[in-house]
Amino acid sequence: MAKATDGLSIRKLSALPKAIWALEADAVAEGFRFLTRLIAEWESGANRFERTGECLLGVIDSGKLVAVGGLSYDPYAGPDVGRLRRVYVARASRGRNIGNALVGQLLEHASRQFRVVRLSTDTPEGAAFYLRCGFELIQDEHATHARSLGARPSSL
Repeated sequence: MAKATDGLSIRKLSALPKAIWALEADAVAEGFRFLTRLIAEWESGANRFERTGECLLGVIDSGKLVAVGGLSYDPYAGPDVGRLRRVYVARASRGRNIGNALVGQLLEHASRQFRVVRLSTDTPEGAAFYLRCGFELIQDEHATHARSLGARPSSL
């Protein structure tokens, strides 16, 4: 999977690129630790986004990793529910629709396996972003937003 958007390339990551640590440092500087968890879970084997229907995507701009996001099964819901995880766009790359393109690719991938995609965010900016991406605010102990993907094809 590789999709170009205005000079950007969105690729499925089968291994963590070395550039993930620079992206993590950017996230930590903003007070976010979820890329630290992504790296730790990947290295331990706890989550490598390798089950059927799952993926970890990276956005490359001029050879540099500028965003990352994953899709996995939602551990708090049924087997037809996916979860967006660890979505992050570097501060310097925001305002260029990179996040929209990344989430769009994740949702396109999700539509092959899942009926609904959920996520959890704890910032007003994140909440507003996901609403702009077509998610709805939900009241759930394990998720803040959800988006219906319609019926899955019966061949899956």
